[in-house]
Amino acid sequence: MSKKKQHHEEHVDEAWLLPYSDMLTLLLALFIVMFAMGQTDKAKLAEVSKQFNIIFAGGSGMMQTDGNSIIPMDKSGENSESSISNAQMEEDKMDQIKKALEKEIEKEGNVDKVKVELNGQGLGISIQDAVLFNSGEATIIKDISPLLLNVSNMIKDLDNHVKVTGHTDNVPIKNDKFRSNSDLSAIRAINVMNFMVDSGKFNPQKISIEAYGQYAPKYDNSTDAGKAKNRRVEILVLRKFPVATENKTN
Repeated sequence: MSKKKQHHEEHVDEAWLLPYSDMLTLLLALFIVMFAMGQTDKAKLAEVSKQFNIIFAGGSGMMQTDGNSIIPMDKSGENSESSISNAQMEEDKMDQIKKALEKEIEKEGNVDKVKVELNGQGLGISIQDAVLFNSGEATIIKDISPLLLNVSNMIKDLDNHVKVTGHTDNVPIKNDKFRSNSDLSAIRAINVMNFMVDSGKFNPQKISIEAYGQYAPKYDNSTDAGKAKNRRVEILVLRKFPVATENKTN
């Protein structure tokens, strides 16, 4: 009997095809994504890039999507584009008021005694005591009423809180009316606030006072000129929205 040759078919292991197929699929997906990115509207891409920079600068890292695009969010969960817009509108409005006040101050001849500044805190109006009060007194001089009325009228419609701060020089005061410079600065701030509320029709819920006496000087108290500048009342319109750019000091 002849021996029949037995034929054994060898089956090649095809298990390697599976990861190879997955890799090809991933590469295809990658090429599709890269192609789609290349077709993205460049203006929109630039805007998204800008918003990413704002997010990273502020440390927010919050995102939201509307189905078509990514919308960056600020720390409070608001649309950061809206916050930027609000901050810019507030900045523009304060700048307009600053310029209008400067014109009024120049017209009244008080340029050397009244200063208006726009900075990171907000819009500040610094008025030397000689403009508002007689020496050592806290009653507002009647003739200066138009200045405070103008200030009140220009800022009362803003949705911002206003702080009135009283300051003195370092010369001690003690008489029947005031026990100290702190008392004098406090009563002066209160009288300015009350004038703005009563005569200027300012909302009393949006205004408050602080008093520092001689303890927050801006100028050198060793000179008469420095003392005169330190005796002041400051009216500060506080920002609701922080400025995104470098603070302005004018």
